[in-house]
Amino acid sequence: MARSSLTGSRIRERRTMMGRKQADLARSVGISPSYLNLIEHNRRRIGGKLIQDIARELGVEPSALTEGAEAALLNALREAAVGHAGAGEELSRLEEFVGRFPGWARLLADTRQRATALEHSVEVLSDRMTHDPFLSASLHEVISTVTAIRSTATILAETRDIDPEWRERFHRNMAEESARLAESAEALVRYLDEASSTEFTGSTPQEELDGWLRDAQFFVPDLEGDTPAEPAEIVRGTEALRSSAAQALAEAYLTDYRRDAARMPLEAFLDAAVAQRFDPAALAMRFGVDLAAVFRRIAALPAERIGAEIALVACDGSGTLTFRKPVEGFPLPRYSAACPLWPLYQALARPMSPVRQWVELGGRNPRRFLAFAVCQPSQPTGFDGPQVLEATMLVLPSELADDTQPAQVFEIGTSCRICSRSDCAARREPSIMAQVF
Repeated sequence: MARSSLTGSRIRERRTMMGRKQADLARSVGISPSYLNLIEHNRRRIGGKLIQDIARELGVEPSALTEGAEAALLNALREAAVGHAGAGEELSRLEEFVGRFPGWARLLADTRQRATALEHSVEVLSDRMTHDPFLSASLHEVISTVTAIRSTATILAETRDIDPEWRERFHRNMAEESARLAESAEALVRYLDEASSTEFTGSTPQEELDGWLRDAQFFVPDLEGDTPAEPAEIVRGTEALRSSAAQALAEAYLTDYRRDAARMPLEAFLDAAVAQRFDPAALAMRFGVDLAAVFRRIAALPAERIGAEIALVACDGSGTLTFRKPVEGFPLPRYSAACPLWPLYQALARPMSPVRQWVELGGRNPRRFLAFAVCQPSQPTGFDGPQVLEATMLVLPSELADDTQPAQVFEIGTSCRICSRSDCAARREPSIMAQVF
């Protein structure tokens, strides 16, 4: 039997394209026109010799009739149905709907795709408008300059007996402020234009590094093996890193990567990670390294080798994010704080005390992640140097995590600065919030 109930629709479409009559095709394969009519309306499933005979008459492979090209369309409609009340009852008739109304089905799938893209754009713009420090500073400068010009113009308009020297001074100030306003506005427009072209714009050194690492999927083969390349050589050969500041950040990242790869060779570490269910404490003991190094190494593993993506985020002592490897379903805002980062800030509030916590995200597509976080000195500073702290958080999807060990569960409903839930941990522990905001 053919697996898809759309086989009849494909037969009818192919026959119509060839200009053959239904009765003629039925006679050629030895069946009645009425039986072929039932097949073409997806009321009879066929397979075996009959589907081969029909495919031969239509000049196509049998797989073209039994499988077709509707798999992506069906998957798109199934995803669109998730979370909609009553949709589950109709899923059993989805193939029938696609077969009978292919145009409407494609329209629904395209509409859902556009809506998803628009939602993503709104989220990105909202995050940027709320937390982007460059955008905030630019808007503040524009508003301040406009206010200064307005104040000067009001004085000139309402005061008739101003001394000529002061009037000239006011005019000069207005000219200077107007020039500064024009420059600020032009810079802001350029920044917004670049920001709308792609998610990672390269408008800051950190974003240049983020974009390059995202394209490389955070895995650098040249640094694996017994003879790794020099980080400086890799940076010099990378066109995506245009600014000297971004190149310096990349070289620092690659230096850590090379050291981690030497202490935790890829194949040995991958085998141990799978055997230990990605338990950072066990892996740190196995390879004699600190937890932050294990976090970085796990996050750098190729997703196709482990079957899932793993998130990693780091912040300095002020709570500012210094590294960000996001994964789908676990929001990591580029700027400021959010509820999913709560384990990271818990670790920041108590250095050298690791945090292990389940994070459950609600909403339309609820998901569950296991977060590990630790705060420790980022580099040796000696006895006299200041202590430089860095907090790091590793986020494992539930399918990779070991759920046999108990851990605190933190439920959140949205990605926000402080969650609106009345039982949010951010509201229960304001002392930690005061340290990181």
